Amino acid sequence: MATPILRDFQQRDLVADVTAPAEFAAHLAEAPRLIYVGFDPTADSLHVGNLVPLLGLRRFQLAGHRPIVLVGGGTGLIGDPSGKAGERALSPQEQVAAAAARLKAQVRRFLDFDRGPHAALLVDNYEWLSKLEVIPFMRDIGKHFGVGAMVARESVRARLGTGISFTEFSYQVLQAYDFLALHERYGCTAQMGGSDQWGNITAGTELIRKVRGAAAYGLTLPLVAKADGTKFGKTESGTVWLDPARTSAYEMYQFWLNTPDSDVVRFLKTFTFLPIEEIEALGRLVAEAPEKREAQRVLAAEVTGLVHGPSAVEEAERISRALFSGDVSSLSERDLTEALRTIPSTRVPAANGAVLVTEALLATGLASSRRAARELIATGAIQVNGERVRDTAREITGRALIRKGKTTYVGVEVTPA
Repeated sequence: MATPILRDFQQRDLVADVTAPAEFAAHLAEAPRLIYVGFDPTADSLHVGNLVPLLGLRRFQLAGHRPIVLVGGGTGLIGDPSGKAGERALSPQEQVAAAAARLKAQVRRFLDFDRGPHAALLVDNYEWLSKLEVIPFMRDIGKHFGVGAMVARESVRARLGTGISFTEFSYQVLQAYDFLALHERYGCTAQMGGSDQWGNITAGTELIRKVRGAAAYGLTLPLVAKADGTKFGKTESGTVWLDPARTSAYEMYQFWLNTPDSDVVRFLKTFTFLPIEEIEALGRLVAEAPEKREAQRVLAAEVTGLVHGPSAVEEAERISRALFSGDVSSLSERDLTEALRTIPSTRVPAANGAVLVTEALLATGLASSRRAARELIATGAIQVNGERVRDTAREITGRALIRKGKTTYVGVEVTPA
């Protein structure tokens, strides 16, 4: 019988696979356990896809278990072949160390690292991987890995045609050793990760069984995909990052607000802590009144709040309401800057640092000719930063938000010619 935490994962469709399901359920029910997720510092920020395992750890912590976040300062120097079509470029050690430091700071928003017996642990595998000696490691650990089984793993098999180096081939051994190291140091008995990590995770459970004669368990989560087949976590401007310097709170809010109806219930289950009953009620609203987009607003507020905090949600909602109503005159310069980050923008060069609004309409494609631009202005269809333009001689300097009609926005940035 599933424990409450596993039952919650199943209700949220968060289980791709699990080792020995009945044994794992009993193991969790007996006592608080330690479970870990690893994040390699392949970039200096996590992205929205990383929220799935990170929030998975939070769910375990709320259920009374103790999470471990492992930052791969060591494995990040090697590179995981999973999901990669070719050999990744090796990053300099200083770059990996800097990215690891940023990731360590970033994960603290999502877990409690400070209080009680369930306080999360934050570790870096560079601490033990950097101290390994080749001969003892090959004798004591390498002998437990059959080459046939290693080659059969999907992450390796998919690369045999294009080639895989011994460096990346060895990644699964190092990740398995991480599991063993955490088991020996802290008593960690479970690892969680994306479904593409199944082979690496089971390699760790097998290594613990062979070396220590102990049981260990693995749980994988489905990789997030969009119903229309497009890549999750990508926008026209690129990846949606958790670092506010790379993706602002408003950009994050808009990303979730634009979730299609076909995905919103699934994303509510995956990325929020709302009760299933509340999510199902929102799903009924999607079917009955999709134009209200209530489920999308709840999703955007919940996830943006988790990543950036409640005040950032208030700011994002204020900007969204202003853009929807067309009354952007009340927005601050900072708010306008945030809005412009998510709106198609055009740079317009000007020798004197200013351009006529008619020229800006042409440059942005809002008008097909100067005559059409003048007609739009004459009919009151154009606003600049919330102010309706009536004068064709009006000039724009710096950055501005132009609105045509009720719903079309573009950004303009006047630059030196």
